[in-house]
Amino acid sequence: MNDCENITVTEFYLTPFSTSRINEVLIFTGFLLIYLLAVVGNLIIIVLVCSTPQLHTPMYFFLCNLSSVDVIYVSAILPKMLSVIITEYKMISFSGCFIQLYFFMFCAVTDNYILTCMAYDRYVAICSPLHYFLIMTKKVCLITAISCFTISAVNTLIFTVFMSTLSFCYSHEINHFFCDIIPLLALSSSDTRSTKMILSIDDIFNSFNLLFILTSYVRIIITVVKMRSSGGQFKALSSCSSHITTVLLFYGPSIFIYLKPESEDFKEQGKIISILYVAVVPMLNPFVYSLRNKDVLGAAK
Repeated sequence: MNDCENITVTEFYLTPFSTSRINEVLIFTGFLLIYLLAVVGNLIIIVLVCSTPQLHTPMYFFLCNLSSVDVIYVSAILPKMLSVIITEYKMISFSGCFIQLYFFMFCAVTDNYILTCMAYDRYVAICSPLHYFLIMTKKVCLITAISCFTISAVNTLIFTVFMSTLSFCYSHEINHFFCDIIPLLALSSSDTRSTKMILSIDDIFNSFNLLFILTSYVRIIITVVKMRSSGGQFKALSSCSSHITTVLLFYGPSIFIYLKPESEDFKEQGKIISILYVAVVPMLNPFVYSLRNKDVLGAAK
């Protein structure tokens, strides 16, 4: 272990997918399309929300923040992966790896908080409609958004710095298409029990966000059931449908991949599942909020 600690790691090697060259070209084409759709789609949402007065509401303010984070999300991971696939140059520097890890964690945690804020916004809009604009003021929304970004940035920075102090001397080959937490921990030659404990504590705190979202929707459903008008019930539920879809897309793959027991067979499956929450979900969010939302469609027209 002493010899290991004296070794200075300068680079890692990513191993995206074990397949033929023809399949790699097809994968590259597919991911390039996903990346372009994700960036362009989210940028369109940002431009529409910022430039259209009728979209200057709390719900679309948080949607604009979500789209901004998603642009960073895909840009931190997919360009490097595309470069590895097309050039077969798999090296990523030590600093580059942990910068990628930082932005991946920052975006994931920030998405978590923003989705929670959006759930609270829907809760207030449906359960306390008369007090909505008194509670969800511009000042409250701005402070909430800044808090989400600040807490995520600081928390992620501390964990990333802690991860970068681990030793990596037995192998520098990351069995993934980006620098994710679990593959790096599996690669480390240090005692990772304390790191895993910190990660578990973070996961517990982050799970409170999901619990808050579920509680909000239980209250929303109770309120909707009590409505006498079927038209009012439909309008209330339709205003939540886009957010519910996004929550399911975001939390579903994440929960599955982090609760699944580690095994050799699951490592390749884990790569495929990771694609969902780092590429597919950011690409689908603009479509979910545009195709199912008359206000966004009207602004686009």
